[in-house]
Amino acid sequence: MGSKPYLRRMTIRPILTAPDPRLKAVSEPVAKVDADIRTLIDDMIETMYGADGIGLAAIQVGVAKRVLVMDIDQKDGKKNPVAYVNPKILWASEELAVFEEGCLSVPEIWDEVERPAKIRAEYLDRDGKRHEIEADGLLATCLQHEMDHLEGVLFLDHLSKLKRSMALK
Repeated sequence: MGSKPYLRRMTIRPILTAPDPRLKAVSEPVAKVDADIRTLIDDMIETMYGADGIGLAAIQVGVAKRVLVMDIDQKDGKKNPVAYVNPKILWASEELAVFEEGCLSVPEIWDEVERPAKIRAEYLDRDGKRHEIEADGLLATCLQHEMDHLEGVLFLDHLSKLKRSMALK
């Protein structure tokens, strides 16, 4: 008799919300993509879907590691999650684009943020394989938004003081 492989149930983790000071932590690089990191990735994907989000950084679930997950197809009811470990922007366009952004750590607040319209980034996937991508539109915006979290930056930090105080009221 063959034994069944152990299937781990994914866990929805609590999402930190502003002004939790842990959201301001700078995340540490991942030394090795191992089973613990893959478990974190799986839990983050489950947490992101559970909160109806399209992106989530590990720090938002209280883990100061350079890991983020995204699924911009989720808006269209499809599931195509991607994990980005140790993501790094290699190039950003001078051309800027404005998108209305929200954040699972800043519930019910949306505002326009201006960011580079196009970026080139590198990252490791859930198997530790290196990738390089060029992104524009929602993908570029979402990647930059989530990568900001790795530096302890919230999208509110991109707003003027007046807009930020109005959004937080």
